Amino acid sequence: QVQFVESGGGLVQPGGTLRLSCAASGSFFSITPMGWYRQVPGKQRELVAGITGGGDTNYADSVKGRFTISRDNAKNMVYLQMNRLKPEDAALYSCNVYPPLWAWGQGTQVTVSS
Repeated sequence: QVQFVESGGGLVQPGGTLRLSCAASGSFFSITPMGWYRQVPGKQRELVAGITGGGDTNYADSVKGRFTISRDNAKNMVYLQMNRLKPEDAALYSCNVYPPLWAWGQGTQVTVSS
């Protein structure tokens, strides 16, 4: 069983910045692909960014050039640096392995509004 604890969300103005953190439990973290996902009410959860154990990354087209995913394998942590935030980035952000397998954590809410 793997558990995830997300943090770092909040209210930010358009154009602002947030950095999300995800603490993951479990073994073999360093070789496990991880992803940040987001969901808004009434819509399916979508993959925002993914990162392999070796550090290769991929991003949804809507966030390319603005978001950066990273990981610290020594700490079992995954991060999402979000720059130039837009109102359409507002969502509940969660992390999980990629593709998602384990139960979702509580997520962290991101609100982008002036």
